[in-house]
Amino acid sequence: MAQFPAYPPGPPPPPNPVSIVGPQYCAPYPVDLAIVRKVMTITDGNFVVQDINGNVLFKVKGALMSIHDRHVLLDAAGKPLVTLRQKIMSAHDRWQVFRGESTDSKDLIFTAKRSSMFQLKTKLDVFLANNTKEEVCDFKVKGSWFERSCVVYAGESDTVVAQMHKKHTVQSILIGKDKFMVTVFPNIDYAFIIALIVILDAINKEDSGSGSDSIDISGIGS
Repeated sequence: MAQFPAYPPGPPPPPNPVSIVGPQYCAPYPVDLAIVRKVMTITDGNFVVQDINGNVLFKVKGALMSIHDRHVLLDAAGKPLVTLRQKIMSAHDRWQVFRGESTDSKDLIFTAKRSSMFQLKTKLDVFLANNTKEEVCDFKVKGSWFERSCVVYAGESDTVVAQMHKKHTVQSILIGKDKFMVTVFPNIDYAFIIALIVILDAINKEDSGSGSDSIDISGIGS
């Protein structure tokens, strides 16, 4: 049985489902997801998300020929759920997330941006589409992406809605795979949380200036 670290202290998650991508992704219990990737790869940053039984729930595809850094989150059947696109010439690495394969402003679901230009620790502010003034963020991500220990909070509060944690095994190190987990708290849209992880990964690759930390779906289940 996998042992998960203790959750950070804070108020309990909201009692009502917080649906952002879709209500079907809001479970009344904590959801543990595994993000499976390869450490050394030259592919275009694809990865898959599995449940604790190894079933694939989501896939992520990157765009090879695009001006924008762009990714699409698919469900297990290959249906596009959201399109994630980096906004060109944005000061704080602003990402826009749209419904389906659209990039039309009317289909905008949320945006995410770094809290500041220069930061040693990971810190993202997330604004839902109807929060046009962006005076207070709807969600915040804090922690260390390098250590895979980021925590997602509701707005400026201490309410934890999701938490990442690393999971290394001797086998994963030998075969060059990196697997980390994310625990999504009850009633929180876990497809939305995965979309945030895609953005964090893309920003991290941009900072490193290398594709050596790209994610790959080959070899899943081996």
